Amino acid sequence: MNARDARANEKTRKVALVVGAQGVIGRNLIEYLSTLDDWDIIGLSRRHGEATERVRYVTVDLLNREDTHAKLGKLTQVTHIFFVAYQDRPSWAELVEPNLTMLVNVVEAMEPVAPNLQHISLMQGYKVYGAHLGPFKTPARESDAGHMPPEFMVDQQNFLEQRQKGKAWSWSAIRPSVVAGFALGNPLNLAMVIAIYASISKELGLPLRFPGKLGAYDKLLEMTDAGLLARAIVWAATNERSANQAFNINNGDLFRWSEMWPKIARYFDLEVAPPLQMSLNVVMADKEPLWNSMIEKYGLENIPYEDVSSWNFGDFVFSWDYDMFADGSKARRFGFHEYVDTEAMFKDIFDDFRRRKIIP
Repeated sequence: MNARDARANEKTRKVALVVGAQGVIGRNLIEYLSTLDDWDIIGLSRRHGEATERVRYVTVDLLNREDTHAKLGKLTQVTHIFFVAYQDRPSWAELVEPNLTMLVNVVEAMEPVAPNLQHISLMQGYKVYGAHLGPFKTPARESDAGHMPPEFMVDQQNFLEQRQKGKAWSWSAIRPSVVAGFALGNPLNLAMVIAIYASISKELGLPLRFPGKLGAYDKLLEMTDAGLLARAIVWAATNERSANQAFNINNGDLFRWSEMWPKIARYFDLEVAPPLQMSLNVVMADKEPLWNSMIEKYGLENIPYEDVSSWNFGDFVFSWDYDMFADGSKARRFGFHEYVDTEAMFKDIFDDFRRRKIIP
């Protein structure tokens, strides 16, 4: 390649800054970007990642403004920021400050030093529609009215909308349903919750009981495959029509636990017993010694019990005794037409957990 071609390549090459690189969404986004020839990737997280030829990692405390500016100040080639970071807190109100602060710190650090910044992608969810508060209008649409705060996702979008005025870069807000994929130490991974719960049930010789509210067993809901979500995120960030828009992203099918639960049980060679409401956070609290014995018995990866599952999140999702789905047609109207069969998604993810020796 001559100098002229090198300069042309430099101009067309895109550089992704993935903020929250070690979570379910961040991991899958980096994996997908790594398959695209015209992207270089920088991952940000509190935990250090394993670098490759195309991906490098920066360890940073995004809640610390000085650390964020110091670590990001030299990332001048970044063209796209993918903000998928999340800090968990005990209450909805407490979520606002850390999650808004992380976004503000990243944007304020990057905007002055990245002259070719083109797009900032924001990860949201159905909490924008009040889905976490109780029964809400379904199917939820991007144009639906807002709800009483606090809600950090709304504050984050408001910040980007105000910051973007008069700027060359654009933003997009991506709203998945419950995201399923592989990540460890992640507080929002339902597939891992189910896999560990089923594996322990089998080890104890128990059938697989649905542990949530009885009314949740037959309600309609949907999920979002992490790989599908990654492709949608990149599509929205690089499609001119998608600039400054919000999109619901889901697999494209609906299901009820009453139909899906027996299929999951069959995957694990388990019988199904009638649902029995119980807090996973309570009944699984004493299972660490059992899990450690399973690691040794089956030759599993030696991963701490606290990192393989989030029982609080399982309790949260299984408590939805109301329909939980959104209209994904806006993304299709704008040009994103991919979909995933949810039953097949669960099977593929569980297969992946087994290949990785996370479950027996």
